Amino acid sequence: MTATRAVPAGAGVGADPRVAVVVITHQRRDEALAALARLCELPERPHVVLVDNGSTDGTAGAVAERFPGVELVASPENLGAVGRNVGVARTGTPYVAFCDDDTWWDPGSLRAAADVLDAHPRLAVVTARILVEPAGTEDPIVPELRHSPVRGADWLPGPALGSFLAGASVVRRAAFDEVGGFSERLWLGGEEELMAGDLAAAGWELCYLEELTVHHRASRARDPHKRRRDGIRNTLWTTWLRRPLRPALRRTLHLLRTLPRDRVTAQGLLAAARGMPWVLRERRVLPPHAEARFTALEEAQRTSTARRYVS
Repeated sequence: MTATRAVPAGAGVGADPRVAVVVITHQRRDEALAALARLCELPERPHVVLVDNGSTDGTAGAVAERFPGVELVASPENLGAVGRNVGVARTGTPYVAFCDDDTWWDPGSLRAAADVLDAHPRLAVVTARILVEPAGTEDPIVPELRHSPVRGADWLPGPALGSFLAGASVVRRAAFDEVGGFSERLWLGGEEELMAGDLAAAGWELCYLEELTVHHRASRARDPHKRRRDGIRNTLWTTWLRRPLRPALRRTLHLLRTLPRDRVTAQGLLAAARGMPWVLRERRVLPPHAEARFTALEEAQRTSTARRYVS
């Protein structure tokens, strides 16, 4: 793995040295360049780290040439969500915003997130409102975040969450490090749920903040079947890694009843089954206060139109 080191952007008019941004990308050269252009225009002037997950389309070279102020980490392999761990390790700020190569933050949102995190020292994650581009309409998941049934601390500045969306969230570096970042085994696809449970178990809070905005223009350069396979596998792994027996059985039976009956589902279930020896070895049931968050989300998971496993 190679990297070019940039001086963190902490100076200049409107600069906010409290927040860095970590971007992961794979085989999306043009989209990564567009994302970096937007990030470099933010008034907060954040230190930006881009982790190129083994792209062979010239992404790393183009980033180094066009954005010398961005810290580039060129991984020889696709690390998935673990690329964010690599990026976070290269930041020196108390807060880190995640950004995918097909998302971007509104000007001022990073500063607002830092202000809220400064004011609430046990808040680990703030998740933004997501607008789907080019129409600028709210993502279907937003109403679920806004009306979250999860009960959190009385002091929370927004609705408590049971999980979060990494590409639309700002995290507290200390909390992220405490739980070890994203799981290497889960790789990518619903990887946030496991971290969210571990954060709650450790006494951290997560919430949705309406005043933060992230834009998402879904890339066409993706493998929806792989995304679904990995999502099924990771949901089952996370369920059996952390949920008590009865809730784990309920979640598993619901998935088996509702998943499409096709080859992709079969592959996801087989991958989950193959990993079960590891899951059972690593199983650590959440304490009641953290498990209550997942219990509160069960009805939304059953009825949600934004959480379907389709491809």
